[in-house]
Amino acid sequence: MRGKHIKIVMVGGIFLCATPIMAAEGKLLATAGLSQLEGSGGGGLVPWATLAGYDSRDETAASLFITDVNVTDYRLTSMGVATSFYDRVELSYTQQTFVLPASLVTGLSLDSEEIKQDVIGVKVRLYGDAVYSLYPQVSVGLQHKQLDNDFVASYLGAKDDSGTDFYVAATKVHLGAVAGYNLVWNLTARATKANEMGLLGYGGPDNSGYQVMMEGSIGLLLSPNWVVGMEYRQKPSNLSSVEEDDWKDVFVSYMPNKNVNFTAAYADLGTVATQKNQKGVYLSMTGYLW
Repeated sequence: MRGKHIKIVMVGGIFLCATPIMAAEGKLLATAGLSQLEGSGGGGLVPWATLAGYDSRDETAASLFITDVNVTDYRLTSMGVATSFYDRVELSYTQQTFVLPASLVTGLSLDSEEIKQDVIGVKVRLYGDAVYSLYPQVSVGLQHKQLDNDFVASYLGAKDDSGTDFYVAATKVHLGAVAGYNLVWNLTARATKANEMGLLGYGGPDNSGYQVMMEGSIGLLLSPNWVVGMEYRQKPSNLSSVEEDDWKDVFVSYMPNKNVNFTAAYADLGTVATQKNQKGVYLSMTGYLW
């Protein structure tokens, strides 16, 4: 039975078969967070310490997601899958498709308007529980990224077409903290060489080594099903040829049940690949398989 476990208990030396338990019954709604642009469980822009599923310590979970970010001159689509095992380990895979404006495609004589990038993620919960422990839940993770074509990255001066980000994240839910509403916050430190999340390659003439960037999220649960909040993601500046700004968004998420969630956000990405004032709509949906 997919998504179920048979619970075996012993009473008076006799083994009894109890009612099957659906995976994820042990966690509160919304505590799995959202699906992050690079595939990890968390916010939209920022990976959290929470894992991408509602599994407890004797369960597994899996999810599928699609995210579309449509700003002034660019469009980014992320599609992926994540699995989490026994509330301890998360594995994820994502393919990102970055659509360039026609002016840039023509100016660089590109064969395609799309840049694709594959992202493989691993996250491990070290200790704590976002809800039930006094201290935050803490996890460490990595995201390995590979571009399908490095023409644009090389043209801009990037050193590599692949790279690996390493991060540590802390997440805490405070029950009834703000006028009786639950408050959630996350703080992530990321070691990275990535230019625009890796879509413009890794490293460059200004810096080719790892830099530690800070990322954060905060949200207020207006009800068990609705969350509003904001995020901020610090970005490095490795390329002399193009400016790179920090990212931020304001979001609202609707979680009708533990099977699906929907997120809409207003995203401000600043300057991206010479194009200024990249602002627009972020839409995402995650479905949980079990």
